[in-house]
Amino acid sequence: MTGETVERTEERRPRVVIADDQELVRTGFRMILTARGIDVVAEAGDGAAAVAAVLRHRPDVALLDIRMPTMDGLEAARRILAQAPDCRVIMLTTFDLDHYVYAALSAGASGFLLKDVTSAHLAAAVRLVDTGDALLAPSITRRLVERFAADAPRPAARPADAPRLHRDLAPLTPREAEVLGLLGRGLSNTELAAELTLSESTVKTHVARIFAKLNLRDRAQAVVLAYETGLVAPGAND
Repeated sequence: MTGETVERTEERRPRVVIADDQELVRTGFRMILTARGIDVVAEAGDGAAAVAAVLRHRPDVALLDIRMPTMDGLEAARRILAQAPDCRVIMLTTFDLDHYVYAALSAGASGFLLKDVTSAHLAAAVRLVDTGDALLAPSITRRLVERFAADAPRPAARPADAPRLHRDLAPLTPREAEVLGLLGRGLSNTELAAELTLSESTVKTHVARIFAKLNLRDRAQAVVLAYETGLVAPGAND
């Protein structure tokens, strides 16, 4: 018991900004997170105030409601991720698989939570994205992308003799492009290793290089990019 207490005391305390136009929601989330060893450094009632709070306090994670006055959460997320790239963004929504979530993932958000999330799940989600992981599993992200891919901008048509890869993927080697394509289908590292007959450590190296070359935050964003660049086509997983 004593060991557990010491371990929790030494656990990292992520710094969070909460943005929601409902004061009761902000208060409830702040109380939940604070009670679980997470520091809420600022609150905001609209998107513009959220951007300002993030730039002022430089938190680890920003919780942003999608629908807010003055500036919505999507635009706030884009500005935050452009100006404070080390901050992780979690979008808050009332609707499961809201079509706005796809746009948020495209902007670089690490995932989304429903507003009726449990206290334990909320705290766990903040800690998860703070470690650099995605809140949505790649397989879930893939299904989300499949659902809304028809609305996503497609790459321009290429001549038959043009290079196979979209220009955004040009830094990748053929093997890395292959790995990204499989990531886009939602495969885990274990599944990637089996598919390519590689060791998991080799797969992890490929994934790390892909993320570094393409400036990707996590596997969820890799799935979105694989579709948006045409590397993976909707329905290719069936």
